[in-house]
Amino acid sequence: MREVTRGLAFPEGPIALRDGSVLLVEIRRGTLTRVWPSGRVEVVAELGGGPNGAAIGPDGAVYVCNNGGFEWHDVDGITTPGNQSADYRGGSIQRVVLDGPDAGTATVLYTEVDGHGLRGPNDIVFDAEGGFWFTDLGKRRPRDYDTGAVYYATSDGSSITEVLHPMIQPNGIGLSPDGSRLYVAETGPGRVWYWDVAGPGQLRPADRPVGPHGGSLLHGFAGFQLLDSLAVDGVGNVCVATLRTGAVSILNPDGTLERQVGVPEPDPYVTNICFAGAESHTAWVTSSGLGRLYRTEWPYPGLDLAFGA
Repeated sequence: MREVTRGLAFPEGPIALRDGSVLLVEIRRGTLTRVWPSGRVEVVAELGGGPNGAAIGPDGAVYVCNNGGFEWHDVDGITTPGNQSADYRGGSIQRVVLDGPDAGTATVLYTEVDGHGLRGPNDIVFDAEGGFWFTDLGKRRPRDYDTGAVYYATSDGSSITEVLHPMIQPNGIGLSPDGSRLYVAETGPGRVWYWDVAGPGQLRPADRPVGPHGGSLLHGFAGFQLLDSLAVDGVGNVCVATLRTGAVSILNPDGTLERQVGVPEPDPYVTNICFAGAESHTAWVTSSGLGRLYRTEWPYPGLDLAFGA
């Protein structure tokens, strides 16, 4: 695993672009940022709040889950997110133009669902139809925290639906290679759930559900292991960032924990992974507590997402 760059302000949401660069968010800095293969860092858009998960949509724009912002702490050289920020005004889904005269322009698509404000949108994945699933982890305050949810929305800003609520800190979200299965990782419980997809924004309960809202358990992690974002590789493995452990865990489609891939320097906040595409074994991993982006050769081929740039 090779370090591409350092000095990032809690990077997350990486997107591999065809030119070899990587888009990511810097949550603490409030930006959408581009990292070039040389390690050069370029701010694409100033988003404010707490930009978190990101994905390319059918129109070539970047869609960003903005969690509204955290309080930040520096503990023994590790950047650590905390409670909702003092200037928190709610969560949102933002759309950022990548190219042309309006490049870097950000607009807000969604801030609420049926009168309920988005609290802490976190991770996002587009389906082949051009809609997107996203998680809302919620926000934490000194004496309480929000229940989370999973939503489905259209990229034109016309429709958003609450699909799963309540959940406990839903974070990573992804689709199987054929789009037939939706995976969701819950942070605190350390569990990855799945549902069969019945259609855009529709899930089919399992015949023998054991989890929330008719879900099935893919894997429950032992010990004190918290889960962050995830990506699915080309053979269907669920690659989920595992906090405290400081690794990306590879879960086979049957739920077997195959291995855990750590970063070179210990960091409890390994938060995300993305792949270069179906013809490549190249992956990028965000080591957020240390502010680094790593590149590595993954043991399995990547996956072409529904849309790229």
